[in-house]
Amino acid sequence: MASLALRKVISQVPRNVLYLSTRSLSKNLVDTFSMEHATGLEKKEMMAKAAGNENPFDMRVYKRGPGTKTDPNIIPSAYEERLIGCICEEDATCINWMWLEKGDPKRCECGYWFKLVDAKPL
Repeated sequence: MASLALRKVISQVPRNVLYLSTRSLSKNLVDTFSMEHATGLEKKEMMAKAAGNENPFDMRVYKRGPGTKTDPNIIPSAYEERLIGCICEEDATCINWMWLEKGDPKRCECGYWFKLVDAKPL
């Protein structure tokens, strides 16, 4: 019974009115989403990008340097440990993942050394 009444009401409303109302609603929702509605890590990321930091979580790819034990590749981190990936050969199809901890440098299977150093937090 209720479905018949609903069908009758919908059939009396012009179709273009319904179309325009849903279209304008979706446009308003997209336009109003901003930093005011964001929370948590998303808000921190938006604030960092607004301040000019395009890579707030430091996810860029670093070029390896000499990588010796006395001169290791420096990896900045705001935490005590960080997961890094080493592409050991130029045409490698896999990445060698390892955990770095602050303090002593660590050697990858390919022979390069890496060291975790302090970086300012986000």
